Amino acid sequence: MGIEEFGGGQAQGSDILVVTTNDAPGFRVERVIGEVFGLTVRSRHVGSQIGAGLKSMVGGELKGLTKTLVETRNQAMERLVDQARVRGANAVLAMRFDVSEAADVGTEVCAYGSAVVLARE
Repeated sequence: MGIEEFGGGQAQGSDILVVTTNDAPGFRVERVIGEVFGLTVRSRHVGSQIGAGLKSMVGGELKGLTKTLVETRNQAMERLVDQARVRGANAVLAMRFDVSEAADVGTEVCAYGSAVVLARE
């Protein structure tokens, strides 16, 4: 697996800017729309669980689980961007991820932030 399979974030050219900072240099906030989030819950594949169990005996990265978590975060972020767009935003400030176990059947990933309308300074 190449490094590109373990990365995340937005595709270049997106119409919605997403940053983890509270502001965006070169822009001013014209309007705060409010909180937006994207949520997904993924169950673990039984094959990856068996592989993870075997790998845990010898140590090392659980690449299958890592890849699944990257895909899950990317899906949550896509949903965040869709929500911002629908509400009329052109940016999301202070984006964060929250990850937790969902009733022992999977992993819940939530991407959240503040939807805003930015204008160039």
